[in-house]
Amino acid sequence: MPRLFTGLEIPADVTLALAGFRGGLAGARWVEPENYHVTLRFIGDIEEGTAREVYAALGELRPREPIPVSLDRLEAFGGSRPRAVFAGVVPNEGLSELQAEQERLMRRIGLKPETRKFTPHVTLARMRSGTAADVAAYLGRFGAFAPLSFTAPRFALYSARESTGGGPYVIEAAYPFTE
Repeated sequence: MPRLFTGLEIPADVTLALAGFRGGLAGARWVEPENYHVTLRFIGDIEEGTAREVYAALGELRPREPIPVSLDRLEAFGGSRPRAVFAGVVPNEGLSELQAEQERLMRRIGLKPETRKFTPHVTLARMRSGTAADVAAYLGRFGAFAPLSFTAPRFALYSARESTGGGPYVIEAAYPFTE
């Protein structure tokens, strides 16, 4: 049973810049830079037959222009009980439309709706322990930075090891945008 999700790949220069934020945060389990991505739709652990339907449905997405992506800040999920530190993606119409279209397709093939609000981001670390004060101090040092921008030429269908998360991730299929 594969664990699947869709996302945008991060180019090498942006990956290198984001990797510079690794370290200096107690209780953080850092994501390996080669596993950085912008998640569009988490699909989850599904049966092989459903995985084939996902693959086919994603191929039906209407053509679109490449999507500009800009990351401009570090933030954390979890508030007083931090769960993850991430680089925030500046929302844009193309990104939101792509995510919404993928959500509609996944519902059409019978997957449950995503219950979390779409917050485009690149996870840099998952918190095993550490306090909100530790995370606040870390964000105080690194939180704002000069934007890191790129244009995504495609999105990908990724797989991960069952029930572990955090990688390693494998691109199972890529879906190029038109230019």
